[in-house]
Amino acid sequence: MLKIPSAPSKASKSDNPNIDPGALEIVRRLRARGHRALLAGGCVRDWLMHRHATDWDIATDAAPSQVAQYFDRTTAFGKQFGVMLVVLDQGQYEVARFRRDGSYTDGRHPDSVEFGQAREDALRRDFTINGMFYDPLDAELLDFVGGRNDIERRLVRCIGDPWERFREDRLRMLRAVRFAARMGFDMHPDTFAAVRDQAANIADTSKERIRDELTAILTGANSGRGLSLLQQTGLLCEVLPEVAAMAGVDQPPEYHPEGDVFTHVRLMLDLSSGIGAPLAWAILLHDVGKPTTFAQSDRIRFNGHDAVGAQMAAEICTRLRMSNAEGRRVVDLVANHMRIGSVMQMKESTLKRLLGESYFAELLELHRLDCLASHGKLDLYDFCRQTQQNIPPATLKPKPLLRGDGLIALGYQPGPAFKEILDRVEEEQLEGRLMNSTEAEKFVLRNFSKSSVGQART
Repeated sequence: MLKIPSAPSKASKSDNPNIDPGALEIVRRLRARGHRALLAGGCVRDWLMHRHATDWDIATDAAPSQVAQYFDRTTAFGKQFGVMLVVLDQGQYEVARFRRDGSYTDGRHPDSVEFGQAREDALRRDFTINGMFYDPLDAELLDFVGGRNDIERRLVRCIGDPWERFREDRLRMLRAVRFAARMGFDMHPDTFAAVRDQAANIADTSKERIRDELTAILTGANSGRGLSLLQQTGLLCEVLPEVAAMAGVDQPPEYHPEGDVFTHVRLMLDLSSGIGAPLAWAILLHDVGKPTTFAQSDRIRFNGHDAVGAQMAAEICTRLRMSNAEGRRVVDLVANHMRIGSVMQMKESTLKRLLGESYFAELLELHRLDCLASHGKLDLYDFCRQTQQNIPPATLKPKPLLRGDGLIALGYQPGPAFKEILDRVEEEQLEGRLMNSTEAEKFVLRNFSKSSVGQART
């Protein structure tokens, strides 16, 4: 059973050390003006569960215009829905007026709202665990929807009719998965059934909202279980059919005793902790090319799955409208995740280039998780870590001995061949065979003809 904090007889900052002081200040100021003001939603859930709350929201009967009068720094964050953003020294806080929602026709926003009381506001919310209020001054929990009981039962349950809740906002289906995974809860059978029934409707949700919710699942606690829930509810086939296709794709048991490709990826996610979005997406997609490259010969093989997977990852990142920088990082990790397999055979210059890549730390962690979720051997990981310790960082990305202007000064005509020349100079520098610009210039003059730049002399 979860331990629920007992309410103190007189709540104050000192009595409630885990309640955000800025949120308390807003409640106090609204109460002093004669309004009702309560902590609302996720912060109440997290406080009851002894979890760190990141967003402290306040619900009140004060109108947005009144909130603007009471605080020096406010923004009309969602004025048509009665929501104001209040900025204090302690942070930013959403202050929302109690409301009841009208019908939904766009699958996201209510067509109209009417301002009401706390009970009506609770009944319009998504899940019972997010539908509670807490009065920190009177130390009173207001639970009109059974949220406290569902926390104790470890259940994610829709408020009211789950089919109706998901018709109102399709994204709530993905949110149900996120809450169940992150908190280690089960979905109530009716909530689960409603997601299964309406999974195809997630296509009506914007790609940006889907991307953000998937990222929250992948980077949160129990992300492997989150992936399983996406599969079990049918949502995975709708939002990431390429990932769903990994289920049932066998792998060579001598390298992958854990089972099929989907199981392997799920285990990697379960082993991950505190990772950023690009690495989380790279874990999910690093083997996405295996279903289409599956071949059975002397053993099961997936020749070229890294290159195929990188192309597929690029298409997925574009489809989900990731930023260019984040999408490139994901694709780089997917495209290069097999390179660590040959680090012990690499030339010194090739190894240094790999170790010096901006994404190498994430690539190495991807490799570590890849190994732990399969054969368990970390010899290549240990080799890379030891090599990193033995090579001064400055020698991984040394200052170039020669640039394009230096080639022009030597009498070479600018053109595409400049890259070939400079790459060769960098390779010799990384191998330790060129130590300064004078040696680099002599190397170029000796190996590249000015009349046919790019053709190395024998």
